[in-house]
Amino acid sequence: MAATHVEPDPYAPRPTLWQRRPHLGWVLAVFGFTVFLTYISFPPVNTGEAAYVLALPGILWAYRRPALRMYVWTVLGAQMVAWTALLGWLHNVTWGGLLLLGPFVGLLVGSWFLAVWWTIPRLQGHKALVRIFAMLGLAALWVVLEWFRGVIFGGFPWLPLAASQWQRPLVLQVAAYAGAGATSFVLVVFNLGAGAYVHRAFFEGVTGFKKRTPEFSVALLVLMGGSFPFLADSFNQQRRPLARVALVQPYIPQNEKWDAAHASEVLRTLENLTYTASHRGAPELILWPEAVTPWALYKDANVQPWLESVAKRTGKPILLGTVAAQQLSWPDWHWTNAAVVVSPADGLQAATYAKRKLVPFGEFVPLRPVLGWIEKFAPIGGDFQRGSDAAPLLVPVNFGPTLNGRMVSVRQVPVGVLICFEDIFPALARESVRAGAEVLAVLTNNGWFGEGGAAYQHAAHSVLRAIETRRPVIRCGNGGWSGWIDEFGSIRATMENDAGSVYFRGAQTVAVTRDIRWAGKLSYYTQHGDWFLLVCVALAAGAYYTVLMLRPPRPEPDASKRF
Repeated sequence: MAATHVEPDPYAPRPTLWQRRPHLGWVLAVFGFTVFLTYISFPPVNTGEAAYVLALPGILWAYRRPALRMYVWTVLGAQMVAWTALLGWLHNVTWGGLLLLGPFVGLLVGSWFLAVWWTIPRLQGHKALVRIFAMLGLAALWVVLEWFRGVIFGGFPWLPLAASQWQRPLVLQVAAYAGAGATSFVLVVFNLGAGAYVHRAFFEGVTGFKKRTPEFSVALLVLMGGSFPFLADSFNQQRRPLARVALVQPYIPQNEKWDAAHASEVLRTLENLTYTASHRGAPELILWPEAVTPWALYKDANVQPWLESVAKRTGKPILLGTVAAQQLSWPDWHWTNAAVVVSPADGLQAATYAKRKLVPFGEFVPLRPVLGWIEKFAPIGGDFQRGSDAAPLLVPVNFGPTLNGRMVSVRQVPVGVLICFEDIFPALARESVRAGAEVLAVLTNNGWFGEGGAAYQHAAHSVLRAIETRRPVIRCGNGGWSGWIDEFGSIRATMENDAGSVYFRGAQTVAVTRDIRWAGKLSYYTQHGDWFLLVCVALAAGAYYTVLMLRPPRPEPDASKRF
């Protein structure tokens, strides 16, 4: 029988865009909400609550079994846009770096959603225990991917999910035992549990108590278990003075910092701010930021005498960042991004800290024989040498005159130094504390990146390091963020001007204290390191194998529901 041809009704209403493209609503909603929630979760917006639902759009869509290509393009595209926006401050240095690094980080973060797309549909119709195990495995995979981001190509572990809570230390206390990755784990479990609940309540048509899901109940238990049991450490603190520290923030523009024509002006700025700070607030120690001197220490004969004269005139020791140069053989020089201590009594101390983690394409060119051509686009002027010693610098404080008029120090404070972005690497802070540091000092120069979110994003990592190591962290930046954070992640002081901005030129003395219960004591994480990462690797692998062995998901009778 011949097929009957039916002519379309010319008077029938034309189908709407949503009818012709039933998936378009999901694409736009998932893309838009993912970008929005990811961006506002982190500094500078600092809506940390958004991190609890940051992955919810992509999780919900995975329940609808969308086509793989559509899902991949949407979630990866959203993460690439979100991370390019979060790292937008990089354009002050290089647009090329921003347009490469932002999408690259977005791809690494977004790759987690591919596991979500593969896993969630396979769990439908299976027992709650299997679904919960898979949920924990997905959260563990997130932690593994964050670790991977911290090691690939030298590592860029910028803004782990835990950093979204830097102003809300309640949920961060577990980091003292398992590292910041444990907080990321808790947040991702909550996202997955919330996804299961929302899908059941709004897409499966159930009502009343049937809306409850085991996944969400477990997510709440994990959230409470990852927060409240660890709060006891912060109770009954026994705080004692550690040192009064003057933070000098010169806010020297980058185009002037290494310009010989502005060198004298830079020195005058440092002198004036330092002398002012030394007469206000009675500091015991003066902190200068990273690479603050306009000439390299040891290479220029005028730098050391000038530093010693400033320290002697103030009567206070100065801990500062500087470029240090030593000639090994003509014409080769050994350059390090260093930190030194200048005593008012003994001058420049022999001990020097050299930065252990250098910025790729900023302080050295990786694989220079192959990639050396990149220097044409991002001039470095020669590679810095990497340091290897985590030993703290012994800073003499509480100076007073003896009978013969010579100044002597009453005590010394072992300060673990982290320069520039070293505080984003947990292992470096751990090494410093294990080597004897009782306080961490972050010397940085975020002036490269303008007055956007870079300084706040950078400071968020110092909160994580303070909690992980149970050591106070003092930060001194060229143009902000400067202040100090206690062992429990509470921000005790932030340098701000009258307008509430951290971007300004000035100095401020802060009274740094410590909880004597942690004096000389190492946190569990400091002692044992990334043991939780190994747990996550095993958990993710076990969950993958379990899901792989499950029977295929039930076929969806209505293809339109796939969107």
